[in-house]
Formats: sequence, C-alpha cells, structure tokens
Amino acid sequence: MREFIQKQKVAFIASIDEDGFPNMKAMFMPRKIEGDCFYFTTNTSSMRSQQFMKNPKASIYFYNKGRFKYEGLMLTGTVELLQDENIKKEIWQVGDVMYYRQGVADPDYCVLKFTAVRGRHYCNLKTESFMVEELR
Repeated sequence: MREFIQKQKVAFIASIDEDGFPNMKAMFMPRKIEGDCFYFTTNTSSMRSQQFMKNPKASIYFYNKGRFKYEGLMLTGTVELLQDENIKKEIWQVGDVMYYRQGVADPDYCVLKFTAVRGRHYCNLKTESFMVEELR
C-alpha cells in the first residue's frame, strides 16, 4: 500500500468542524511517511489546523482512477500540529517560501502529523478493512 500511496499526486484530508461534521480538503502529498505517520505542511492559521486543535480525529484518502481500474485507500486516525523546528526543517522545500514568506521560522508554517489507526482499501470491486499494525 505504501507504493500505491507514493505514486499519487494528491491526498485528501478530513477534519471535524465545531458542529461535528466532516470537512474534506485536497492537499499536496505527505512530505514524509514514516511507519504509520504521514507529515503534511499547512498554515497554522488555517481553518483545518484550528479544527484539528479542537478535535484531532481525522482521515486521509488516496485514490487512483485508471482507465479500467479504480483504487482507493482511506486511513483514519489522529492529527497533531507540530511546530518543532527540526521536523519543519526536515520537510521544508525551497518552493515553500511562496506560502511562508519568513521561511522555516514563519509562525504560520506548521506540520500536520497524521497517525493512522485503521484503514479501508478498495480495488477490483473488493473492499477490505484493516488495522494499521497489519501493514507494518
């Protein structure tokens, strides 16, 4: 499944708003994947970040629509907002200055660390639910 994820160009991430409704957003792919953790960059001031601070429950979704085959992978888990300088530097890319004018030290630059707990995979008309430790 890691190979499938790494081939995708877009990830979708869902947070929970103050009324308990899911909010979905397309994101750039995770900058880093380590075990069951996925690291995304975002704005500290964004609506999504504010929602994660209030409720860390989340899901991420990856999909590929081929000519004859559709495949999708949803992972559910929790999100932490990281302001740690080391992880911010590690996943920083040169073009990020377009979004964060002050560079790595920009207070509006943060890292979302998504930790997966369980998942659901769809491919070839079959669906499978699994616990993430099964993927390790």
